[in-house]
Amino acid sequence: MYSAGTESLIKQAREIGEVELQKFYGRITKQLAGKEHGHDVIDSLQRLHLIVASTKYTRRLPVELHQRLLSFCVSSSVEQLTVLTSAVLRETLPPSGPEQIYTLHDYSPLTSQRNTAPSGPEQIYTLHDYSPLTSHTAALVLSQAGSKEDLSALSSLLLRSLDGRPAGILSHLHTLPLLNSIITYCPESLTEDHVTLLSKRLVDWLRYASVQQGGVASSGGFFTGPRIRQPGPVVELDGCVCGDFFTVLCVSQAFSDDQWMNLYSFSLLRHWLITYHNVTDGNNSTDADDRSEVDGSVVSMVSATSSSSRLLPPKERLREKSFEYCQRLIEQSDRKALKRADAELQKACLVEAVCILDGVCVEDAGCVYRSFPCVKSLFGRLNSDLSCSRVLLPIAQFYLNHGEAAAVDGECVWRCVFGVLPAECFNDPFLAHETLSFIRANRLQLRSSVPLYAHYFPNLLKFLAWDSPGLVSDYVDVLPSLVTAGTAVELLHSLLDLPCLTAALILQLRSACFPVSEPGGRGLSSLEAFRSPAHRGLFLFLLRGEAGSGDTMDRLSVLHDLLMEAADWSRVIQSAQSVPVLLHVYFNTVTTVSDERLLAQLVLVLLERSSLLLNIPRYTAEIHRCGYSVSTCRCHLTLGVLWIWLLPVSRHWRQSSSRSLPLEAPPLGWLPPY
Repeated sequence: MYSAGTESLIKQAREIGEVELQKFYGRITKQLAGKEHGHDVIDSLQRLHLIVASTKYTRRLPVELHQRLLSFCVSSSVEQLTVLTSAVLRETLPPSGPEQIYTLHDYSPLTSQRNTAPSGPEQIYTLHDYSPLTSHTAALVLSQAGSKEDLSALSSLLLRSLDGRPAGILSHLHTLPLLNSIITYCPESLTEDHVTLLSKRLVDWLRYASVQQGGVASSGGFFTGPRIRQPGPVVELDGCVCGDFFTVLCVSQAFSDDQWMNLYSFSLLRHWLITYHNVTDGNNSTDADDRSEVDGSVVSMVSATSSSSRLLPPKERLREKSFEYCQRLIEQSDRKALKRADAELQKACLVEAVCILDGVCVEDAGCVYRSFPCVKSLFGRLNSDLSCSRVLLPIAQFYLNHGEAAAVDGECVWRCVFGVLPAECFNDPFLAHETLSFIRANRLQLRSSVPLYAHYFPNLLKFLAWDSPGLVSDYVDVLPSLVTAGTAVELLHSLLDLPCLTAALILQLRSACFPVSEPGGRGLSSLEAFRSPAHRGLFLFLLRGEAGSGDTMDRLSVLHDLLMEAADWSRVIQSAQSVPVLLHVYFNTVTTVSDERLLAQLVLVLLERSSLLLNIPRYTAEIHRCGYSVSTCRCHLTLGVLWIWLLPVSRHWRQSSSRSLPLEAPPLGWLPPY
């Protein structure tokens, strides 16, 4: 959330009146027409950007102001002015009329010269009146392109600028982010020639970047001279001299241009490999622009196949170099980083590297057998390190996609992902989001290919129990894949006991963080019960990681008494509010996987539990209302008849007997006619 001062400024910008706004436009126009553009102009442009960006409605600036802003955007030598004017123009509409739309026409940033600026007030500045094309003007064209042809023309200009060294034109460092935006929103704007050209350049940047440190700008002084020490080689994260090709995990005091392009290319690589197959590949010619290996570099086991890939077409060659690059990153991740930030960078690069390897193997099945030893070794190294949990999900995706083809048993992976991670890291919101995203994307394949998936539903419910408001929408999609004939009864009990699970998780964390007794303080009775050996079995059942140890427990009423003070905890209340929603999803799904006898048993479970719930305000009433809604036509008719007929019987039974209803389903022949 924003601070109070920031919220006040945004509110003022949104509520500015039209008269005041027009006066402000006129004042900025006069400031831009002056000869000096100091702090007052910068401050006015910042306020203008806040006004146009803080509202959901797109504003249209006066023609004269628009002309001035566009003139500064493409011709100002002050970078701050260029950035601000470009940002303002991207948030506004061009002046009305087809001749005012931002276009490139026949403009070429490599050859054109600056034209004379329009002099009459009726003339409009357009981008082809200026050169060279900068990252800010290109971003402006990209943000307000009117057609696929505009994007294709911009792509051609951007890619043409990659043919030579940038000298006063659009920098290579700005080209790749712009191209990434283009292929994100309109991948079909890239032609076959575009794909071929960029694939070749990505190969060069990824594989042939210099292994010498870039030159450090001299600060001047007495000791500056020709005898100053020249930059040395780049080093690994552990301080050793780099013995192979340059990657994002190499360290240098200063990076050269080709090393920066290596970093940018890796950040673009996965998106590019996924997207460029949308363009028809009709080019089977060999890549004649190959470069020789870097002189003096040591060829490792990873790059031993580089000579055999020289005759591949550009796309296949990029795939091969991507494979080598990712294998090298996995090798480098085994080094002990000297800085904590570098250790975090290693984990992030491992996530990206495994995802790229997965994509490469999807496109080329021959890479599966070359990749699995490396990925398997990586999992063996990281599966016991919870700080690397982010990397385990891409590894699980790799096993899911290619484990069957390579005849590799992935049971150890699934026991780690569905068993260890939710039990140990249930309070990690990032891991919860990533795990549920992984399950949502692969739920059908997990259900059919991974028998352990539904078996671990007690563990997977811990994410929901801890953060119900943020994850309930995810579980609406995930829950149907967990419902099977074998888990239906136990899963129903677990959903009804979800608030108890939330309370148990809170007590588990408090028990680990706080001492057994607090001097001078009053401890929680539920925490003392959690630590008591007499009640330990109740909490262990709630916190179990796998299904199959029993549908429910015998002493539910005792457990509810122990957790009485947890009924007003915020997390517990939020957890209880999500249960009715999930029960609707559950019963809509269970009718498709169960027979009538199991359905009758489920209704008896719901009746049995109707008075065995944690005493949370309105929770019991919501569960009863959910039971009545079962009688709607969306569910099996037998469920509704059983609930409507047996609920009064259940109430009379409990008033006249201390026994509970039997959980074995009776034969359906005893039902009253309906």
